[in-house]
Amino acid sequence: MAGGEERHGVPLTNLDQPLLGDAGPTKRDLVDYLDAMADRVIPELAGRPLSVIRVLRGQKPFMQKNLSSYAPDWIKTFKAWTETSKREIAYPLCEDRRTLMWLANQRAVEYHPTLMRMSQWGHATHLVLDIDPPAVDDREVKDAPDEQDSLKAFAAAVKAAFLVRDVLEQAGLAGVVKTSGAKGIHVFVPLDEDTTVDDAAAATRALAARAERLDPALVTTAFIREDRGGKVFLDSSRAGGATVVAVYSPRVRPGLPVSFPLDWNDVDRVHPADFTIRNVAGLLGDRNPWVELMPEPQRLSDDLVQEGHAIPVARVQAMHEGKRRARARREAKKS
Repeated sequence: MAGGEERHGVPLTNLDQPLLGDAGPTKRDLVDYLDAMADRVIPELAGRPLSVIRVLRGQKPFMQKNLSSYAPDWIKTFKAWTETSKREIAYPLCEDRRTLMWLANQRAVEYHPTLMRMSQWGHATHLVLDIDPPAVDDREVKDAPDEQDSLKAFAAAVKAAFLVRDVLEQAGLAGVVKTSGAKGIHVFVPLDEDTTVDDAAAATRALAARAERLDPALVTTAFIREDRGGKVFLDSSRAGGATVVAVYSPRVRPGLPVSFPLDWNDVDRVHPADFTIRNVAGLLGDRNPWVELMPEPQRLSDDLVQEGHAIPVARVQAMHEGKRRARARREAKKS
């Protein structure tokens, strides 16, 4: 076993292989980071069905929901039927260091838990607004090497984040903010334990719509990319059975940046690339700002929920619109 050793009872292999391409952070860097951060990462994953993004040598990164058949039997799972794949999925549950180390050894770089706990299935723990900056000059920022492009896009996301904070305050809510670790920002609002996923999803749609009405030149709720017109996209679909990358999770990007919690006063002073697996543990010391900054769970107002239930689900609406446009294109070709 090249570079083999053992941690927390888990044999580790090929630790000195780069994770992305032939340079940059190695598998050892990933293992070291997750081991150092385990006390802060595991509480965010525990009790929640988990999807991971793995990076295997010679393959494109892929998301894995179903635990591998060769996984050790001590890894806990949560089984659930998925309509998308029409089968039962055995999601892993990461509740201890041993499981985290095993996943890291499988080159699982990103960790995406559900917004529901296994013990309270059907109830949302958080409402999430995913703030996605626009492409720059018709290019995806993730594909653009120009640093100024990235800074420009993130600055737009920052403006949108403050807009979301204003909308939350008007609704009597408070949220905490983190970098997505990629190119955007996530705003989390902790919810009362009785909040159903349907009501959380409705409130998320309503808040996004209110933000769009406040500044339609800056943000959009258009799910179809070509309809966004260079604006920041407020993604209200992170609800129900959806997952969101966990705070402190690395991302499959150059340098392995980390989804990092921020004080609202610092949002416009940083960039997602500032926080990586090589510096985050040192920056934090013994602190856990995600826990320190998180407000108490909150109840959604009836008017916010009712408003949201009257708004179509963006993903479903986009699917129907996409089919309509495809039919129109086919008809146009015939004529």
